[in-house]
Amino acid sequence: MSLIRPFAGLRPNPSYVTDVIAPPYDVLNSEEARQRADGRHWSFLHISKPEIDLPPDTDPFSDAVYAKGVENWQKMLNAGILQQDAVPCYYLYGLKMGNHQQIGLVAVANVADYNSNRIRKHELTRPEKEDDRVRQIDALNAQTGPVFLSYKQHSVIDALVKTVTLPPPVVNQTADDGVVHSLWVVEEPSLIDTITTTIDAMDCLYIADGHHRSAAAARVTEKRQNDNPQHTGEEPYNYFLTVMFPDNQVQILDYNRVVKDLNGLSVSDFLSRVAENFDVSPSSNAVKPQNNGELGMYLSGQWYHLKCIASKIPTDDPVASLEVSLLTDHLLAPVLGIVDQRRDKRIDFVGGIRGLAELEKRVNSGEMALAFALYPTSMQALMAVADAEKIMPPKSTWFEPKLADGLVSHLL
Repeated sequence: MSLIRPFAGLRPNPSYVTDVIAPPYDVLNSEEARQRADGRHWSFLHISKPEIDLPPDTDPFSDAVYAKGVENWQKMLNAGILQQDAVPCYYLYGLKMGNHQQIGLVAVANVADYNSNRIRKHELTRPEKEDDRVRQIDALNAQTGPVFLSYKQHSVIDALVKTVTLPPPVVNQTADDGVVHSLWVVEEPSLIDTITTTIDAMDCLYIADGHHRSAAAARVTEKRQNDNPQHTGEEPYNYFLTVMFPDNQVQILDYNRVVKDLNGLSVSDFLSRVAENFDVSPSSNAVKPQNNGELGMYLSGQWYHLKCIASKIPTDDPVASLEVSLLTDHLLAPVLGIVDQRRDKRIDFVGGIRGLAELEKRVNSGEMALAFALYPTSMQALMAVADAEKIMPPKSTWFEPKLADGLVSHLL
């Protein structure tokens, strides 16, 4: 079986694209989703977060929620809001946010290659989030949220993308946040063959975002293989929905931290402790790090530029050399006592899309005591961690722009 293959995608009727496409299920809480879908009967949020159509106190992981998702899904299918293409295709998915633009290939990827680590991972998953996606996929008999993959830029794919995107897209939709989502359909058999063979010749693909979705797809595959005595390996459930972008187009923003207190230290004592591992300089402006090993810190109305002492930066460990690791190993853990960022309630995370002003706001309000602005993790660093079969610390990457739910789904 090839690494990827085309599929007959389920897409919104062209007249309803504006109504259907929605933010990914995991970037909105239930109340935000309820507000976003208000007055939008066909919003995909009714499928990805169906608790919005039940009483506000409903457990989002209850049986009733998945049943409601199936009911909403069936209504959209019966009304012709979602329609399946007649033949297997590839699709090109363009995202434009401000001056940044990226174009990815929509395909289904082989679960066997995920299991063998040819599709490489860099994050741990949480069982409850995996369970949720397993139940959602099983209930709908479809994968509706694509996994964001990346590959090492390839000239053949670049040239093909340039050719396919010359005509106008079949979808060109500006979302509520200003991001433009575009879609082209690749039906020509020779182009499909070129894409399949070119990607199949690559050593590996990398999961950028979507570890829970891919892990859940693998679990569904295993279950269905075991339940199907006629299993051949060609069934749709052996593949999972992806959008893959070349590594030179992927945009990773900073993923910043805010902390509730100084762990019992005075400001002067805290700064003295920080200076054990960092060169500390006050700044009259907000500090957005420009290089590896640099951090911005906001404390008591004052910004500081922190530069990790060179001898403290490992040169032979792709995880320990990450900015988030330098912050953890040389400041958060030894000075502030924050060891487990997954569970410690004293720390919170702020996506770089919100800007440094959000860090100042959280501290100035008194909610938090200090904030850290990080240098963004590079795609090369992410791939180095995945190649070493290691795991990145939590909240190391923030990808923008986000893929929409509902633009293309994969029926099982």
